[in-house]
Amino acid sequence: MSYERSVSADPHEFSPETVWEVQMPAIRVGAGAAGELGYQLGQLGTTGDQRGLIVTDENLVSLGHVERIVDELDADGFDVDVFANTEREPSISAVEACIEFVREEMGDAGYDFYLGLGGGSCMDTAKATRAVVANEGELLDYVAAPTGAGEALTQSGAPLILLPTTAGTGSEISPVAILSVPEKNIKEGISSPHVRADAAVLDPTLTTTLPPDLTAKTAMDALGHAIEGYTTHRYDDLLRAEDPAERPVYAGRTGFTEMLSEKAIELLSSNVRRVVNNGDDIEARGAMLKGALFGAIAGLTAGASLAHAMAYPVGNNYHTYHGETIAALTPASTLGYNVASDPPRFEKVAKMLGADTTGMSTREAADEARKEFVSLQRDLNVLPSGLNELAGITADDVGELAESTVESQQRLLRCNPRPVTKEDVEEIFSDALHNWE
Repeated sequence: MSYERSVSADPHEFSPETVWEVQMPAIRVGAGAAGELGYQLGQLGTTGDQRGLIVTDENLVSLGHVERIVDELDADGFDVDVFANTEREPSISAVEACIEFVREEMGDAGYDFYLGLGGGSCMDTAKATRAVVANEGELLDYVAAPTGAGEALTQSGAPLILLPTTAGTGSEISPVAILSVPEKNIKEGISSPHVRADAAVLDPTLTTTLPPDLTAKTAMDALGHAIEGYTTHRYDDLLRAEDPAERPVYAGRTGFTEMLSEKAIELLSSNVRRVVNNGDDIEARGAMLKGALFGAIAGLTAGASLAHAMAYPVGNNYHTYHGETIAALTPASTLGYNVASDPPRFEKVAKMLGADTTGMSTREAADEARKEFVSLQRDLNVLPSGLNELAGITADDVGELAESTVESQQRLLRCNPRPVTKEDVEEIFSDALHNWE
Protein backbone atom coordinates (compact mmCIF):
# COMPACT_ATOMS: atom_id res chain seq x y z
CA MET A 1 0.00 0.00 0.00
CA SER A 2 1.43 3.42 -0.94
CA TYR A 3 0.26 6.95 -1.57
CA GLU A 4 0.50 7.65 -5.31
CA ARG A 5 2.31 10.92 -4.64
CA SER A 6 4.59 9.51 -1.94
CA VAL A 7 7.83 11.44 -1.53
CA SER A 8 9.39 8.84 0.75
CA ALA A 9 11.83 6.06 -0.06
CA ASP A 10 10.36 2.94 -1.63
CA PRO A 11 9.98 0.50 0.05
CA HIS A 12 9.43 2.28 3.36
CA GLU A 13 8.18 1.64 6.85
CA PHE A 14 5.11 3.41 8.21
CA SER A 15 7.09 5.40 10.75
CA PRO A 16 8.92 8.73 10.43
CA GLU A 17 12.54 8.92 9.36
CA THR A 18 14.83 9.49 12.34
CA VAL A 19 18.29 9.39 10.77
CA TRP A 20 20.10 11.90 8.59
CA GLU A 21 23.66 12.17 7.36
CA VAL A 22 25.96 14.56 5.54
CA GLN A 23 28.88 13.47 3.39
CA MET A 24 31.37 15.87 1.85
CA PRO A 25 35.01 16.18 0.82
CA ALA A 26 37.72 17.81 2.90
CA ILE A 27 37.25 21.52 2.23
CA ARG A 28 39.89 24.26 2.22
CA VAL A 29 38.67 27.85 1.90
CA GLY A 30 40.39 31.20 1.49
CA ALA A 31 42.53 33.43 -0.70
CA GLY A 32 45.77 31.59 -1.38
CA ALA A 33 44.34 28.14 -0.63
CA ALA A 34 45.37 26.96 -4.10
CA GLY A 35 48.98 27.58 -3.06
CA GLU A 36 48.69 24.73 -0.56
CA LEU A 37 47.91 22.02 -3.11
CA GLY A 38 51.21 20.22 -2.56
CA TYR A 39 50.55 20.01 1.17
CA GLN A 40 46.98 18.88 0.55
CA LEU A 41 48.06 16.16 -1.88
CA GLY A 42 50.49 14.95 0.75
CA GLN A 43 47.62 14.71 3.23
CA LEU A 44 45.85 12.46 0.71
CA GLY A 45 48.87 10.15 0.53
CA THR A 46 50.36 11.46 -2.71
CA THR A 47 54.13 11.89 -2.97
CA GLY A 48 56.18 14.26 -5.08
CA ASP A 49 57.42 11.57 -7.44
CA GLN A 50 53.90 10.79 -8.65
CA ARG A 51 52.15 12.08 -11.76
CA GLY A 52 48.77 13.78 -11.95
CA LEU A 53 46.27 15.17 -14.43
CA ILE A 54 44.58 18.58 -14.47
CA VAL A 55 41.16 18.44 -16.16
CA THR A 56 40.20 21.93 -17.36
CA ASP A 57 39.27 23.94 -20.45
CA GLU A 58 41.06 26.11 -23.00
CA ASN A 59 39.63 29.33 -21.58
CA LEU A 60 41.25 28.72 -18.21
CA VAL A 61 44.51 27.91 -19.98
CA SER A 62 44.39 31.26 -21.80
CA LEU A 63 43.53 33.12 -18.59
CA GLY A 64 46.65 31.76 -16.88
CA HIS A 65 44.93 29.79 -14.13
CA VAL A 66 46.26 26.45 -15.38
CA GLU A 67 49.85 27.72 -15.58
CA ARG A 68 49.52 29.00 -12.03
CA ILE A 69 48.42 25.60 -10.71
CA VAL A 70 51.07 23.76 -12.74
CA ASP A 71 53.74 26.07 -11.29
CA GLU A 72 52.48 25.54 -7.75
CA LEU A 73 52.66 21.77 -8.17
CA ASP A 74 56.02 21.88 -9.94
CA ALA A 75 57.48 23.81 -7.01
CA ASP A 76 56.40 20.95 -4.74
CA GLY A 77 57.90 18.32 -7.04
CA PHE A 78 54.70 17.08 -8.71
CA ASP A 79 54.61 16.26 -12.42
CA VAL A 80 51.27 16.99 -14.11
CA ASP A 81 49.69 16.66 -17.53
CA VAL A 82 46.82 18.83 -18.70
CA PHE A 83 43.61 17.81 -20.47
CA ALA A 84 41.97 21.05 -21.63
CA ASN A 85 39.34 19.78 -24.05
CA THR A 86 36.34 19.71 -21.72
CA GLU A 87 33.00 20.89 -23.06
CA ARG A 88 30.34 23.13 -21.53
CA GLU A 89 27.57 20.76 -20.42
CA PRO A 90 29.92 17.83 -21.21
CA SER A 91 28.59 15.13 -23.50
CA ILE A 92 29.23 11.45 -22.99
CA SER A 93 31.60 11.48 -25.97
CA ALA A 94 33.57 14.41 -24.50
CA VAL A 95 34.10 12.59 -21.21
CA GLU A 96 35.02 9.43 -23.10
CA ALA A 97 37.75 11.47 -24.81
CA CYS A 98 39.20 12.38 -21.42
CA ILE A 99 39.10 8.75 -20.29
CA GLU A 100 40.85 7.71 -23.51
CA PHE A 101 43.51 10.38 -22.91
CA VAL A 102 44.20 8.97 -19.44
CA ARG A 103 44.51 5.40 -20.70
CA GLU A 104 46.76 6.39 -23.59
CA GLU A 105 49.09 8.34 -21.29
CA MET A 106 49.11 6.09 -18.22
CA GLY A 107 47.51 2.77 -19.15
CA ASP A 108 44.57 1.19 -17.37
CA ALA A 109 45.90 2.17 -13.93
CA GLY A 110 45.48 5.86 -14.71
CA TYR A 111 47.14 8.82 -12.98
CA ASP A 112 48.29 8.94 -9.37
CA PHE A 113 46.03 11.93 -8.69
CA TYR A 114 43.54 14.18 -10.47
CA LEU A 115 42.63 17.87 -10.27
CA GLY A 116 39.45 19.35 -11.69
CA LEU A 117 39.92 23.08 -12.36
CA GLY A 118 36.98 25.14 -13.64
CA GLY A 119 33.22 25.31 -13.48
CA GLY A 120 30.83 22.44 -13.05
CA SER A 121 31.57 21.01 -16.49
CA CYS A 122 35.30 20.65 -15.82
CA MET A 123 34.70 19.25 -12.34
CA ASP A 124 32.08 16.76 -13.53
CA THR A 125 34.41 15.60 -16.31
CA ALA A 126 37.19 15.05 -13.78
CA LYS A 127 34.85 13.18 -11.42
CA ALA A 128 33.48 10.86 -14.10
CA THR A 129 36.93 10.22 -15.57
CA ARG A 130 38.53 9.30 -12.25
CA ALA A 131 35.61 7.00 -11.36
CA VAL A 132 35.52 5.11 -14.66
CA VAL A 133 39.29 4.62 -14.79
CA ALA A 134 39.27 3.28 -11.22
CA ASN A 135 36.41 0.86 -11.90
CA GLU A 136 37.54 -0.13 -15.40
CA GLY A 137 35.11 -0.71 -18.22
CA GLU A 138 33.50 2.12 -20.20
CA LEU A 139 31.61 5.25 -19.24
CA LEU A 140 28.24 3.91 -20.38
CA ASP A 141 28.65 0.96 -18.02
CA TYR A 142 28.01 3.37 -15.12
CA VAL A 143 25.61 5.91 -16.64
CA ALA A 144 22.06 5.53 -15.35
CA ALA A 145 19.69 3.32 -17.32
CA PRO A 146 18.20 3.34 -19.89
CA THR A 147 20.99 5.34 -21.59
CA GLY A 148 23.67 3.28 -19.88
CA ALA A 149 23.91 -0.01 -18.01
CA GLY A 150 23.60 1.60 -14.57
CA GLU A 151 26.27 -0.59 -12.98
CA ALA A 152 27.32 0.35 -9.45
CA LEU A 153 30.74 1.87 -8.83
CA THR A 154 32.78 0.02 -6.21
CA GLN A 155 36.03 2.04 -6.16
CA SER A 156 36.78 5.74 -5.74
CA GLY A 157 40.24 5.64 -7.29
CA ALA A 158 43.23 7.93 -7.00
CA PRO A 159 42.91 11.18 -5.02
CA LEU A 160 40.78 13.89 -6.66
CA ILE A 161 40.85 17.57 -5.70
CA LEU A 162 38.40 20.05 -7.24
CA LEU A 163 39.11 23.77 -7.62
CA PRO A 164 36.01 25.73 -8.68
CA THR A 165 36.49 28.91 -10.68
CA THR A 166 32.80 29.81 -10.34
CA ALA A 167 30.54 30.21 -7.30
CA GLY A 168 27.40 28.26 -8.03
CA THR A 169 27.30 24.71 -9.35
CA GLY A 170 28.10 22.81 -6.16
CA SER A 171 29.91 20.13 -8.17
CA GLU A 172 32.88 20.35 -5.81
CA ILE A 173 30.92 18.58 -3.06
CA SER A 174 28.38 16.62 -5.11
CA PRO A 175 28.36 12.80 -5.54
CA VAL A 176 26.99 13.21 -9.07
CA ALA A 177 28.56 13.85 -12.48
CA ILE A 178 26.02 15.26 -14.97
CA LEU A 179 26.50 14.37 -18.64
CA SER A 180 24.53 15.44 -21.70
CA VAL A 181 23.21 13.06 -24.36
CA PRO A 182 22.79 15.39 -27.38
CA GLU A 183 21.17 12.81 -29.64
CA LYS A 184 18.33 12.39 -27.11
CA ASN A 185 18.23 15.99 -25.83
CA ILE A 186 18.53 14.72 -22.25
CA LYS A 187 21.01 14.75 -19.40
CA GLU A 188 22.08 11.65 -17.53
CA GLY A 189 24.33 11.14 -14.57
CA ILE A 190 26.64 8.90 -12.64
CA SER A 191 25.57 9.06 -9.01
CA SER A 192 27.59 7.40 -6.27
CA PRO A 193 29.63 8.25 -3.18
CA HIS A 194 32.59 7.04 -5.27
CA VAL A 195 32.07 9.99 -7.65
CA ARG A 196 32.51 12.58 -4.88
CA ALA A 197 35.94 14.23 -4.74
CA ASP A 198 38.33 13.71 -1.84
CA ALA A 199 38.92 17.43 -1.37
CA ALA A 200 37.78 20.83 -2.59
CA VAL A 201 39.77 24.07 -2.66
CA LEU A 202 37.74 27.30 -2.67
CA ASP A 203 40.17 30.09 -3.51
CA PRO A 204 38.48 33.37 -4.49
CA THR A 205 41.52 34.47 -6.50
CA LEU A 206 40.58 31.77 -9.02
CA THR A 207 37.19 33.43 -9.61
CA THR A 208 38.18 37.05 -10.32
CA THR A 209 38.35 36.49 -14.09
CA LEU A 210 34.75 35.27 -14.27
CA PRO A 211 32.83 37.87 -16.33
CA PRO A 212 29.76 39.65 -14.91
CA ASP A 213 27.16 37.59 -16.79
CA LEU A 214 28.61 34.23 -15.74
CA THR A 215 29.10 35.53 -12.20
CA ALA A 216 25.40 36.33 -12.04
CA LYS A 217 24.27 33.10 -13.71
CA THR A 218 26.24 30.85 -11.39
CA ALA A 219 25.07 32.88 -8.38
CA MET A 220 21.44 32.23 -9.34
CA ASP A 221 22.15 28.49 -9.38
CA ALA A 222 23.68 28.77 -5.91
CA LEU A 223 20.70 30.75 -4.62
CA GLY A 224 18.43 28.14 -6.14
CA HIS A 225 20.19 25.38 -4.21
CA ALA A 226 19.89 27.33 -0.97
CA ILE A 227 16.23 28.33 -1.33
CA GLU A 228 15.05 24.96 -2.66
CA GLY A 229 16.91 23.15 0.11
CA TYR A 230 15.36 25.49 2.68
CA THR A 231 11.79 24.91 1.48
CA THR A 232 11.73 21.19 0.68
CA HIS A 233 10.20 18.57 3.01
CA ARG A 234 11.62 18.03 6.49
CA TYR A 235 13.54 14.76 6.67
CA ASP A 236 11.36 13.51 9.54
CA ASP A 237 8.17 14.25 7.59
CA LEU A 238 9.27 11.44 5.28
CA LEU A 239 8.78 7.75 6.00
CA ARG A 240 11.76 5.68 7.02
CA ALA A 241 13.38 3.51 4.35
CA GLU A 242 13.21 -0.23 5.08
CA ASP A 243 16.88 -0.49 4.11
CA PRO A 244 19.36 2.35 4.87
CA ALA A 245 20.87 1.73 1.44
CA GLU A 246 17.56 2.80 -0.09
CA ARG A 247 17.50 6.15 1.69
CA PRO A 248 17.35 8.77 -1.10
CA VAL A 249 20.34 11.03 -1.81
CA TYR A 250 18.01 14.01 -1.43
CA ALA A 251 16.73 13.12 2.02
CA GLY A 252 14.92 16.25 3.25
CA ARG A 253 15.95 19.33 5.21
CA THR A 254 17.32 19.22 8.73
CA GLY A 255 18.27 21.83 11.30
CA PHE A 256 21.82 21.60 9.95
CA THR A 257 20.87 22.19 6.32
CA GLU A 258 18.47 25.00 7.30
CA MET A 259 21.30 26.80 9.08
CA LEU A 260 23.50 26.51 5.98
CA SER A 261 20.69 27.62 3.66
CA GLU A 262 20.04 30.72 5.75
CA LYS A 263 23.72 31.69 5.71
CA ALA A 264 23.97 30.94 1.99
CA ILE A 265 20.99 33.16 1.13
CA GLU A 266 22.45 35.97 3.24
CA LEU A 267 25.96 35.73 1.72
CA LEU A 268 24.85 35.34 -1.88
CA SER A 269 22.09 37.96 -1.96
CA SER A 270 24.21 40.58 -0.17
CA ASN A 271 27.39 40.10 -2.25
CA VAL A 272 26.32 39.25 -5.80
CA ARG A 273 25.77 42.91 -6.75
CA ARG A 274 29.31 43.69 -5.56
CA VAL A 275 31.01 40.96 -7.59
CA VAL A 276 28.98 41.61 -10.75
CA ASN A 277 30.00 45.28 -10.60
CA ASN A 278 33.59 44.65 -9.48
CA GLY A 279 35.06 41.24 -10.22
CA ASP A 280 38.28 42.09 -8.34
CA ASP A 281 36.51 42.41 -4.98
CA ILE A 282 38.27 39.51 -3.28
CA GLU A 283 36.26 39.82 -0.06
CA ALA A 284 32.96 39.60 -1.94
CA ARG A 285 34.28 36.81 -4.19
CA GLY A 286 35.20 34.85 -1.08
CA ALA A 287 31.75 35.42 0.39
CA MET A 288 30.17 34.16 -2.83
CA LEU A 289 32.26 30.98 -2.76
CA LYS A 290 31.28 30.33 0.85
CA GLY A 291 27.63 31.05 0.09
CA ALA A 292 27.71 28.69 -2.88
CA LEU A 293 29.36 26.02 -0.73
CA PHE A 294 26.80 26.32 2.07
CA GLY A 295 23.94 26.36 -0.45
CA ALA A 296 25.28 23.29 -2.19
CA ILE A 297 25.69 21.31 1.01
CA ALA A 298 22.14 22.27 2.01
CA GLY A 299 20.44 21.91 -1.36
CA LEU A 300 22.28 18.80 -2.49
CA THR A 301 21.62 17.10 0.86
CA ALA A 302 18.05 18.23 1.54
CA GLY A 303 17.03 18.24 -2.09
CA ALA A 304 16.74 20.48 -5.12
CA SER A 305 13.18 20.62 -6.37
CA LEU A 306 10.83 22.16 -8.94
CA ALA A 307 13.01 24.85 -10.52
CA HIS A 308 15.85 22.40 -11.10
CA ALA A 309 13.46 19.75 -12.40
CA MET A 310 12.08 22.22 -14.97
CA ALA A 311 15.54 23.55 -15.86
CA TYR A 312 16.89 20.32 -17.28
CA PRO A 313 14.40 19.98 -20.17
CA VAL A 314 14.98 23.66 -21.03
CA GLY A 315 18.75 23.21 -21.02
CA ASN A 316 18.55 19.99 -22.99
CA ASN A 317 16.33 21.42 -25.72
CA TYR A 318 17.61 25.00 -25.94
CA HIS A 319 21.24 24.59 -24.76
CA THR A 320 20.99 27.39 -22.21
CA TYR A 321 23.34 27.93 -19.30
CA HIS A 322 22.01 26.12 -16.24
CA GLY A 323 22.31 29.15 -13.94
CA GLU A 324 20.42 31.54 -16.20
CA THR A 325 17.72 28.89 -16.65
CA ILE A 326 17.33 28.63 -12.87
CA ALA A 327 17.17 32.43 -12.75
CA ALA A 328 14.31 32.48 -15.24
CA LEU A 329 12.35 29.67 -13.56
CA THR A 330 12.75 30.38 -9.84
CA PRO A 331 10.26 33.28 -9.55
CA ALA A 332 7.35 31.30 -11.00
CA SER A 333 8.24 27.91 -9.50
CA THR A 334 10.06 27.98 -6.15
CA LEU A 335 8.91 31.49 -5.22
CA GLY A 336 5.55 31.36 -6.97
CA TYR A 337 3.79 28.01 -7.12
CA ASN A 338 5.52 26.59 -4.06
CA VAL A 339 4.72 29.47 -1.69
CA ALA A 340 1.31 27.97 -0.91
CA SER A 341 3.02 24.91 0.62
CA ASP A 342 4.33 26.83 3.66
CA PRO A 343 3.77 30.62 3.70
CA PRO A 344 5.55 31.18 7.06
CA ARG A 345 8.72 29.59 5.68
CA PHE A 346 8.61 31.66 2.51
CA GLU A 347 8.06 34.77 4.62
CA LYS A 348 11.45 33.98 6.18
CA VAL A 349 12.96 33.68 2.69
CA ALA A 350 11.50 37.07 1.77
CA LYS A 351 13.09 38.69 4.81
CA MET A 352 16.45 37.02 4.10
CA LEU A 353 16.31 38.47 0.57
CA GLY A 354 15.77 41.91 2.05
CA ALA A 355 12.01 42.43 1.97
CA ASP A 356 10.37 44.82 4.42
CA THR A 357 7.23 42.94 5.43
CA THR A 358 6.04 45.35 8.11
CA GLY A 359 2.25 45.40 8.34
CA MET A 360 1.77 42.47 5.96
CA SER A 361 -0.05 39.22 6.60
CA THR A 362 2.06 36.07 6.50
CA ARG A 363 0.76 35.19 3.02
CA GLU A 364 1.40 38.68 1.68
CA ALA A 365 4.90 38.63 3.16
CA ALA A 366 5.62 35.23 1.59
CA ASP A 367 4.81 36.64 -1.84
CA GLU A 368 7.45 39.33 -1.34
CA ALA A 369 10.18 36.69 -1.80
CA ARG A 370 9.40 36.54 -5.51
CA LYS A 371 9.43 40.32 -5.83
CA GLU A 372 12.80 40.61 -4.06
CA PHE A 373 14.33 37.87 -6.21
CA VAL A 374 13.20 39.59 -9.41
CA SER A 375 14.42 42.94 -8.11
CA LEU A 376 17.85 41.41 -7.47
CA GLN A 377 18.01 40.06 -11.01
CA ARG A 378 17.01 43.39 -12.49
CA ASP A 379 19.72 45.16 -10.48
CA LEU A 380 22.34 42.81 -11.92
CA ASN A 381 21.28 43.83 -15.45
CA VAL A 382 22.84 40.78 -17.13
CA LEU A 383 20.08 38.18 -16.77
CA PRO A 384 17.13 37.42 -19.07
CA SER A 385 13.67 38.66 -18.11
CA GLY A 386 12.20 35.18 -18.52
CA LEU A 387 12.19 32.10 -20.71
CA ASN A 388 11.11 34.06 -23.76
CA GLU A 389 14.15 36.33 -23.68
CA LEU A 390 16.37 33.46 -22.57
CA ALA A 391 15.69 31.13 -25.48
CA GLY A 392 12.73 32.37 -27.50
CA ILE A 393 10.39 29.99 -25.68
CA THR A 394 6.71 30.73 -26.27
CA ALA A 395 3.34 29.46 -25.09
CA ASP A 396 3.44 26.91 -27.91
CA ASP A 397 6.45 25.22 -26.29
CA VAL A 398 5.29 24.82 -22.70
CA GLY A 399 3.30 21.62 -23.20
CA GLU A 400 6.28 19.66 -24.50
CA LEU A 401 8.55 21.07 -21.79
CA ALA A 402 6.04 20.19 -19.07
CA GLU A 403 5.66 16.65 -20.38
CA SER A 404 9.43 16.19 -20.44
CA THR A 405 9.72 17.53 -16.89
CA VAL A 406 7.11 15.18 -15.46
CA GLU A 407 8.40 12.15 -17.37
CA SER A 408 12.12 12.59 -16.74
CA GLN A 409 12.55 14.44 -13.44
CA GLN A 410 10.71 12.43 -10.80
CA ARG A 411 13.93 12.26 -8.75
CA LEU A 412 13.66 16.04 -8.21
CA LEU A 413 9.88 16.39 -8.27
CA ARG A 414 9.56 14.06 -5.27
CA CYS A 415 11.50 16.72 -3.31
CA ASN A 416 9.04 19.47 -4.18
CA PRO A 417 7.08 20.68 -1.15
CA ARG A 418 3.88 20.90 -3.19
CA PRO A 419 2.69 18.12 -5.55
CA VAL A 420 2.65 19.02 -9.24
CA THR A 421 0.78 17.66 -12.24
CA LYS A 422 1.68 18.13 -15.88
CA GLU A 423 -1.00 20.83 -16.06
CA ASP A 424 0.57 22.62 -13.08
CA VAL A 425 3.99 22.56 -14.74
CA GLU A 426 2.52 23.94 -17.96
CA GLU A 427 1.08 26.89 -16.03
CA ILE A 428 4.38 27.49 -14.27
CA PHE A 429 6.30 27.45 -17.56
CA SER A 430 3.78 29.94 -18.95
CA ASP A 431 4.23 32.15 -15.90
CA ALA A 432 8.02 32.04 -16.35
CA LEU A 433 7.97 33.32 -19.93
CA HIS A 434 8.10 36.90 -18.67
CA ASN A 435 9.24 37.76 -15.13
CA TRP A 436 9.27 41.46 -15.93
CA GLU A 437 8.65 43.67 -18.93
